[in-house]
Amino acid sequence: MYEMCGPEQNQCMSSRRVPPQAYFAGSAVFHYLGPAFAVLLFSRVAPLGVAWLRIVSAALVFAAWRRPWRALRTADRSTVRLLVALGAVLAAMNSCFYEAIARLPLGTVSAIEFLPVIALAALGARSPRNVGALALAVAGVYVLMDVRLRGGMLGFGLAFANAGLFALYIVLAHRVSRQSNLGGIDGLAMAMLLAVPAVCALGGWQVVPHLLDPVALAAGIGVGVTSSVIPYVCDQLAMARLPRATYSLMVSLLPATATVVGLVVLGQTPSPRQLLGVSLVVAALAVHRERRDARESLTDPDVDCLDDQHQNCEHEVPAQRVHADRAGARPGLALEQLERRHRPAVSVGWRPQPSPRRQVQRTARAMAAMGCEQPGRD
Repeated sequence: MYEMCGPEQNQCMSSRRVPPQAYFAGSAVFHYLGPAFAVLLFSRVAPLGVAWLRIVSAALVFAAWRRPWRALRTADRSTVRLLVALGAVLAAMNSCFYEAIARLPLGTVSAIEFLPVIALAALGARSPRNVGALALAVAGVYVLMDVRLRGGMLGFGLAFANAGLFALYIVLAHRVSRQSNLGGIDGLAMAMLLAVPAVCALGGWQVVPHLLDPVALAAGIGVGVTSSVIPYVCDQLAMARLPRATYSLMVSLLPATATVVGLVVLGQTPSPRQLLGVSLVVAALAVHRERRDARESLTDPDVDCLDDQHQNCEHEVPAQRVHADRAGARPGLALEQLERRHRPAVSVGWRPQPSPRRQVQRTARAMAAMGCEQPGRD
């Protein structure tokens, strides 16, 4: 199906062999496995110091791996502003998240994290289904707050702040995954580098006493890789091929994943009321639906190339997709319909125009498949 995909066609083809659901599963596991390890690190380093270690270590990994500043030279102003906003959100979100899980169980923070996502879906697509989903989410969060309200007011405030930032992260990260000039993993890497100054202002002072502690530094690097590199890369690879509505539906697994990780890694056994609250939030996430975006509905995600060089991809049109009535159809009609079918109705910025020679070859193959005579042949 693909003839070429830029200079790194092997990497692009290998990423195509992995279904986007598998990338999401990897993100779901590591999204809370890394923070569970961070909780264990709180005995040595304060939560904001752990957030600093996480972002700085992930930024160093991305810098050595992707070197995103090279592509930043060709980025336009809107892309730069998008990356700066994502970097600021990453720094603030991780800081609030770590302060929250230092005070509340991991499953409780995760359940609260998705309340704004459901609320935004209900506002964007007003339907009885989304209203019911919002009611389930509010009921679930109320049950969770009733369990922990006595000693966790600050923790709940931080959890709700993290929830709002997480909803903003989904929106910004999804936009970055669809950028043509500096999107995907390179965009994420640049945003992580831009998050370093923000997290230094928030929590750099808490990590200074531990900069000579090799155990704390090694653990912080492990937290950064398992919390920010693996899950965020999986997020980008999944978002590049999944519509936002589908991705938002699949995140319904995350509160349950966080509860299981908290039980296995941290020994946080949930009470029946906590299980009920998490279950209500999971049900709400499964029920809600986002408003379908016109750009996503008109663009086939199955023809996207996931590599950061996907803007260089050229896709062949398979001959078996030519459906023509050979008895009565006009010879060029099926070809025109085929071209309209594979041409996105909205310009998405990443699909290049094929060369004239490539167009002639495609036309000849399509006409041969329809049994039509080709121009210039007797």
